Amino acid sequence: MTAWKRNLIFIWLAQFVSIIGFTFAMPFAPYYIQELGIEDSAELKIWVALFAAATPLALALVSPIWGAAADRFGRRLMLLRANIGAAMVLALMGGVRSVEALIALRLLQGALTGTFTAAQTMVAVQTPDSRSGAALGSLSAAVFSGAMVGAFLGGWFASVYGYRAAYFMSATLLLAAFLLVFFGTKELPLEEETPEDHNGKKHPEGWSRFRVALPILILITMIAAVRHFDLPMLPLLVQKIHGKEDVAFWAGLLFAVSGVAGLLAGFIFGRMADRIHPSRIGKFTAIGAGILMIPQGLAQSLTVLFPVRFGMMFFSGGLEPVIQIWLAKVTPQKNRGFIFGWASTARSIGWVIAPLLSGVIAAGYGVRIIYFVGAGLFIILIPLISWSSRHMSTGGKKTPPTAGS
Repeated sequence: MTAWKRNLIFIWLAQFVSIIGFTFAMPFAPYYIQELGIEDSAELKIWVALFAAATPLALALVSPIWGAAADRFGRRLMLLRANIGAAMVLALMGGVRSVEALIALRLLQGALTGTFTAAQTMVAVQTPDSRSGAALGSLSAAVFSGAMVGAFLGGWFASVYGYRAAYFMSATLLLAAFLLVFFGTKELPLEEETPEDHNGKKHPEGWSRFRVALPILILITMIAAVRHFDLPMLPLLVQKIHGKEDVAFWAGLLFAVSGVAGLLAGFIFGRMADRIHPSRIGKFTAIGAGILMIPQGLAQSLTVLFPVRFGMMFFSGGLEPVIQIWLAKVTPQKNRGFIFGWASTARSIGWVIAPLLSGVIAAGYGVRIIYFVGAGLFIILIPLISWSSRHMSTGGKKTPPTAGS
């Protein structure tokens, strides 16, 4: 087996286990916050929004630093750092006594972790360009399948043993992911790259490499914000429909069903992105996700919520991996740590905006309105994807009209 394939297998397994760890407890944060003494409905929504925004806020600030460190000191080292940092912080979360301490640890989590970005960077650098779509798509599938398993098991575990025990189990799983990377992978030397790409154009140097990727980075921010707009409030929607009895189990099962949809989307759309331009796939998936947001806001039973959530997550699950594949295809290998670090910042900015905006809206107008606003946001992505595609094809310059145009 070639070295890059072995690395991909162990990184896939490590990412699968680490996402199980994160989703073992994180989706049930609204219930944990209630256990910490926050009962007022409007106040709860604000604390849930702060919980969701704290980690990506810190991640947005430190990701470029970790990305540059990956290019200088190695991508494997950054992946090890992210997993062991997450294990320590999650263990501490299980012992907090106040919601303020929980939010502080969420900030620390963002500063120390970022397992998905570190894994993406290592895979993007070490995988041949002709196979990058399938490799990054499969990594996205690891995220969704890990979320599926983690949410289902975590919902059951939290119902039986409590939310604190769920955080300690999360930390154990992140430690297992660290060991998989430590014993199963190795840093591979980069291939020698010519100063020109396949079209004879010179690779960008310095900050020009950032400007080349800027349209995609803007798009990543918007996609992250739209995809995570309703996510912090989803457990509260389940509680509104079903009530408090066994709510962690049903919320976990819904997240697991969503994970199945994302798993399929990662494999299917990731492979398609090696043959079809990512912008075309992105517009198609944005339309599908936007349409299926609406019935979630109207759902009066879990039997309605489950299938429409599955469909929406299938379409939205195709957005981020194809954009990451697009970014990898326009970025030279030696700069991918730097650019993927900024991609993590772009994504994190979206993750900060989404819960804060949805939290304010939900506190003022209720949880259900989130899904109608979210539908409109998915549709807005379509012209933004078109703009990004045109900007990338012209290098940000206006081209004169040709005869017959």
